[in-house]
Amino acid sequence: MILFTLRCSSEHQFEAWFRDGGTFEAQQQAGEVACPHCGDSKVEKAPMAPNIGRSREAKGPPISPAQMRAMLVAMRQQVEQNCDYVGERFAEEARRIHYGEVDPHGIYGEATNDESAALVDEGIEFGRIPWIQTDA
Repeated sequence: MILFTLRCSSEHQFEAWFRDGGTFEAQQQAGEVACPHCGDSKVEKAPMAPNIGRSREAKGPPISPAQMRAMLVAMRQQVEQNCDYVGERFAEEARRIHYGEVDPHGIYGEATNDESAALVDEGIEFGRIPWIQTDA
């Protein structure tokens, strides 16, 4: 696994994990890498300093793909247990919360890239998380 610092065409900078450099290139060319801030898929590697640790003990063992998947499943379960699913109405509901039309509460759902960009333009904070399929 490799961690890249990425930047979209709107100059948002973020980090993402990939199996290797080739995987990033393939996903980038397919338009599968998107900015979590605005949804822009015009993403490129940003200049970054190498992460050199003093020793393996100081950093701990690397996280395996199975451990990463387990963490993502646990995160999904937490979101599902503690937030309201609003489906394709995510952008509308996020606005209602932001503008004080309803009490603040956790929501999750789907938004298009255009809807995500509009939320960013309005100053509405939200995040995109990898939503992996669970067995149940």
